[in-house]
Amino acid sequence: MTKKNWNINLKEMVKVGVHFGHETKKWNPKMAPYIFKERQNSHIINLTYTARFLSEACDFVFDGAKRGKQFMIVGTKHQTADAAKLAALAARCHYVNKKWLAGMLTNWFTTEARLEKLKNLMKKKNTGGFDQFTKKEAAILRRELNKLQEDLGGIRYMKKLPDIVIILDQKGEYTAIRECRTLGIPTICLVDTDCDPDLVDIPIPANDDGRGPIRLILKKLILAIRTGRAL
Repeated sequence: MTKKNWNINLKEMVKVGVHFGHETKKWNPKMAPYIFKERQNSHIINLTYTARFLSEACDFVFDGAKRGKQFMIVGTKHQTADAAKLAALAARCHYVNKKWLAGMLTNWFTTEARLEKLKNLMKKKNTGGFDQFTKKEAAILRRELNKLQEDLGGIRYMKKLPDIVIILDQKGEYTAIRECRTLGIPTICLVDTDCDPDLVDIPIPANDDGRGPIRLILKKLILAIRTGRAL
C-alpha cells in the first residue's frame, strides 16, 4: 500500500476536539489501547493512534481511488448527515445520509429494482410524463418518487456494490457495518470510546459526536480519494 504524507496535524485535531471521548461509564474495554487518560469522568483519546489509523485509511482510499474503486459514505445522524453528503459530492462518492434501509447491500437485487424505478419516475417527471395521468394518479407517483429520492437519492448512480465503505458513526450504522461484513466489503469507521474497533477493517479512534472532528477526518479522506482519482 502506498504511504504518503497527508499532513495530519495533532494540534489541528485537538483544536476541533477529536480527542474527546464519552463518559467513562459508557466505554467499551476494547478501546482501552486507544485511550490516553481519564479526565472529569470522561475518556481522552490518544491522538497518536488517531493519526496513525487516519493516515492508513488515507493511504487505503488513495490506492483504491487510483484503481477506480467505488466508495460509499454513510452517516445518518444529524451531526453527520450534511457532512456525509457534502464530502460525497466533493469526491464523487455514493452516500447514505437519511436512513439505512435494511438489506440495501445484502439484498442488492431489490435495491437495483428500486433504483431502476427511481430512474424511470425521474425520467417521466422531467419529460412531462406525469401529465398523462389523472391528478390523483400523478400525486401518488410524485409521493412515490419523493420517497425513493429520500431513501436512495445518494446512491442513484450506483451500478454495483461499493468497493469501500466509510462509516461515520459505528453505533448508529451497525446494520450497514453488518452488511459490509457479510459481503466482505472493507470498512473505514470512526470509533469513539464506546465502540468496538474489531467490527471494522480500519478503525479511526475519534470523537464521533462533534461536527468539527467529523468534518476534519472526512476532509483528509476526501483529499486522498480525489488525489488518487487524479492520477
